[in-house]
Amino acid sequence: MSFNTHADTLGLALGSYDIDGSHSAADFRLDYEYGHPVWLENLKPWLGAEATMDGSLWLGGGLLYDWQFADSWHLKPGIGAGYYSRGSSDLDLGHPIEFRSQLEIAKDINSNNSLGLAISHLSNANLDKENPGVEVLNVYWHYHF
Repeated sequence: MSFNTHADTLGLALGSYDIDGSHSAADFRLDYEYGHPVWLENLKPWLGAEATMDGSLWLGGGLLYDWQFADSWHLKPGIGAGYYSRGSSDLDLGHPIEFRSQLEIAKDINSNNSLGLAISHLSNANLDKENPGVEVLNVYWHYHF
């Protein structure tokens, strides 16, 4: 059973910020994927908000490719750009503009819901001399409507 790939999708995620470093914090996300593709089939725009328990905030958007590679399984690589505020985190990403690249694997649960596991990276792509980047691991719940 799979969902309509042209449905709008609301994604909620919970995860771990800075999974490979010493500045770990709980990570919360709210993403919105537009159902109608742009330029290529299954290439979709998305908007997102991300916040951590130590007050870091990222607001942005970009494009993702929703590839259904098997019955009810999706691989979703994506990239975006947005505004970043460090909050009270000890981790300084170096610039208020940060790019988010992400790879998610998701499984349809029914026609309206799916669960996914995503790994993402935030980086300023050398817009600043300080560019440590950060990796985030999230579990997603998606609602397709």
